[in-house]
Amino acid sequence: MPRRIFDYYSRPEGMSDAGRHSGLLQNLPSNVAALTEIVQGLAIHQYAVSYYGVTVPEARKRESHIRPVEAILDEILALDGRPLAEARPPEKRIVGVCHHFALLLVAMLRAHGIPARYRSGFGSYFNAPYFEDHVVCEYWSAEKGRWALADPQFDEKWRAGAKIDHDVLDVPRNRFLIAADAWSQCRAGKADPSKFGIFAGDLRGLWFIAGSLVRDIAGLNKVEMLPWDCWGAVPRPRELSEDQFAFFDRLAELTQDPDASFDDLRRVYESDERLRVPKTVFNAVLQRPEAMEAA
Repeated sequence: MPRRIFDYYSRPEGMSDAGRHSGLLQNLPSNVAALTEIVQGLAIHQYAVSYYGVTVPEARKRESHIRPVEAILDEILALDGRPLAEARPPEKRIVGVCHHFALLLVAMLRAHGIPARYRSGFGSYFNAPYFEDHVVCEYWSAEKGRWALADPQFDEKWRAGAKIDHDVLDVPRNRFLIAADAWSQCRAGKADPSKFGIFAGDLRGLWFIAGSLVRDIAGLNKVEMLPWDCWGAVPRPRELSEDQFAFFDRLAELTQDPDASFDDLRRVYESDERLRVPKTVFNAVLQRPEAMEAA
């Protein structure tokens, strides 16, 4: 990997900058397996609380809309002030979604100078035969000499409950499809667009994959957004016209191999206001505009 790419993805900033909590992350282990276990002791997924025998009070569902890791850590420490390496009981973990697990791991790895990036795409292991909207952490494995996908939300209890049988620290690329691969396969007729999206509201199709492409290029530019954040080029539900296909084909080309297209994907993101995350985005779950906390 070229040094400039290594340096870029190993430096925390924006959403992954822990700010006043940076020292806490630097004091954690630097091993991805150990960090994944730590993340699992800090967060609980709002759609998987039944695995842990707890319920989520309505007032705490707001936690799933927290974007930057500094604010996520604020919430974690407010719930339980013990050192981060100490696992919290389920009811004392931040209530999040895949964003919170993936971003925490990205931030912890970057705090140790390990290249990591936040990838938007679709997991095949939630609700077969569907590919559900999801984000994971892509990190540089020095041992393997390549990028690997880690899905840190699947602890032992969840793996058993959901029958997850693959390595969550090296997720096979056919089990989690980055947005570019999902788009390319659907465009080539090798996959069915109606299988890609999210179970909530049964929102699926090429338009949904296109939105994931926009969030993926933002994440590759170190602006890691919630999976339901919308701005600029993110299509409205079920709205995607033929004249937009070339634009999204280009995004897929850029994000399919970020190392090969690193300079172009940085330039395109910075120069195209349809892609660059603005100061205010639309939260599609809460149906309201929200100011960005960090970008």
